[in-house]
Amino acid sequence: MSADAPIVDIAELAFSYPTREIFKSVSLKIPRGQVVGIMGGSGSGKSTLLRLIGGQLTPSRGVCKVMGRDVHALDHHALYELRRKIGMQFQQNGLFTDMSVFDNLAFPMREKTNLPESLIEDLVLLKLNAVGLRGAARLMPAELSGGMTRRVGLARAIALDPSLIMYDEPFAGLDPISCNVVGNLIRKLNDALHVTSIVVSYDATEALKIVDYVYFLAGGLVAAHGTRADVQASGDPFVHQFIRGQPDGPVPFHYPSGSYAADMDIAARA
Repeated sequence: MSADAPIVDIAELAFSYPTREIFKSVSLKIPRGQVVGIMGGSGSGKSTLLRLIGGQLTPSRGVCKVMGRDVHALDHHALYELRRKIGMQFQQNGLFTDMSVFDNLAFPMREKTNLPESLIEDLVLLKLNAVGLRGAARLMPAELSGGMTRRVGLARAIALDPSLIMYDEPFAGLDPISCNVVGNLIRKLNDALHVTSIVVSYDATEALKIVDYVYFLAGGLVAAHGTRADVQASGDPFVHQFIRGQPDGPVPFHYPSGSYAADMDIAARA
């Protein structure tokens, strides 16, 4: 695979849940070495896209290639081999609540490698040190703040030195200081480890501080895309509404409904 080829290459991807269409036709490319944002409103398919990239879901049409391999054409063994090269920070952190911070990070190393325990200990402490939490190694998840929990999830995402890291809403529920800390870590780790990062977020303010490029999802399509500078200067009505959090624009405030007067008349007669 060429070093210039995108690490993720998605073409005309379509996907629906039994009761709702998510993607009509989505095409995008994730270049190597960059932090790429996937943004959109609630229900636009951001987390679904990550599941399609990871092979947890199967599209009804289209192709999703990761590191040059068609994800949905792989057999079980090949898919798990590919997943070993992908790190994931889950939206709800996904830590094992009955394991210490140390054991949460050691778990994938013990399960997926034959490394001696002494080396695993060194690697765990190295990853925790990278996110500023080496001193919290023996704490339990319940003893951590929201920001600390998110950083532990980040450390576990890099535990096996992946080529691609995916972050699902890394800023959700965090205070401004923790958001800034987590955002800076994503950027610094991406550059220091020479990896590629996909950041799924609805938080335009925080995401646009760290991304190199961003795709906006809406209506089952890529509604807009561009560099951080392009997006911030964009006159596109959807982009303008989204990054400024305005209630009026292409994304309607009201759920589709009939005439308000007709509804009031029906209610009056009831």
